[in-house]
Amino acid sequence: MSLEITCTRNEADKKQISRCKETIENSSGSLEAISKILSLAGSEVRLKILFLLNIENELCPCDIADILEMSVPAVSQHIRKMKDAGIITSRREGQTLYYSLVKSEDNVLNGIFNSISARKKTA
Repeated sequence: MSLEITCTRNEADKKQISRCKETIENSSGSLEAISKILSLAGSEVRLKILFLLNIENELCPCDIADILEMSVPAVSQHIRKMKDAGIITSRREGQTLYYSLVKSEDNVLNGIFNSISARKKTA
């Protein structure tokens, strides 16, 4: 049995609809950027990587692979997607690349990280 959602109204609130449309239009750039971040964080592996980078500030792919018990190439694929999206950045020290969160993007993720920490405390 499927639940069908219906909507009936006597009269549309044209001012409210206009105001909401304007709000969405004015926020479209921010919504698009946040949607991209949340889409990438929607992968459990990528969320774990982001969470670790938030805690440790920076890690190399080998460390992440050891922590998550994954291969370095698998970790590198996830890192590449996040780097291409501008969520993480890298710095080189000799032969080693270290990754960290882009500071301007961590505000979006902080709510998620706080939620993870809060759930951990209540578990």
